[in-house]
Amino acid sequence: MISNEIHSIAFDADDTLWVNEPYFQETERLFCELLQDYLPPDMISKELFKTEMENLNLYGYGIKGFMLCMIETLSRVSGGRASLTLVDKVMELGKALLQKPVELLDGVKEVLDSLKGNFRLIVATKGDLLDQERKLKKSGLLDCFHHIEIMSDKGASDYRKLLKHLDCKPEHFLMIGNSVKSDIIPVLEIGGFAAHVPYHTTWAHEEVKSGVGHPRFIQLTTISEIKQLL
Repeated sequence: MISNEIHSIAFDADDTLWVNEPYFQETERLFCELLQDYLPPDMISKELFKTEMENLNLYGYGIKGFMLCMIETLSRVSGGRASLTLVDKVMELGKALLQKPVELLDGVKEVLDSLKGNFRLIVATKGDLLDQERKLKKSGLLDCFHHIEIMSDKGASDYRKLLKHLDCKPEHFLMIGNSVKSDIIPVLEIGGFAAHVPYHTTWAHEEVKSGVGHPRFIQLTTISEIKQLL
């Protein structure tokens, strides 16, 4: 049961408010095709993921870091022999990813419109600052939110900083998102409420094998269900 004292609701952005991971997966597929003369696509994909994990602390989350990881992976699997033309093609893939349309997920606009005015609404998302700002502007949702927080990571300490900035106690805070690892577990850890909205595809780094058993955890089927629970 959600507390009737909640007055601040934060939403993850990518794959909670709008489509994101399918665009990355399509770009990765095209990248693997570009490098098929060096390794089979499934092995290229594994090498790319390895590069991303090695560089996560340096680049953070987002498209620009992903572009750098593609170039590094290209260099490694080609033994440094890849042509500049191939590097240019990888850069084009990244730039195309930066220009993808913002496609809102079903029910998002209706949910925000119904909650706006009754709750303080926040965006709490990871990713590249400029890219996330671009998507927010294109989404048409900016007017729904009291505060936008583009975070370098989403651990318990990051949420504590956010709540301190908002002057909000954990028991008055609800986080809604598609990633159990980033949007659910850290918020429950600090004493907040967390609602999981599943998305049909998830980046491997965000996957969590075990379930969540917690009195402040809410499992949703669709984001629209939150209206009936508040």
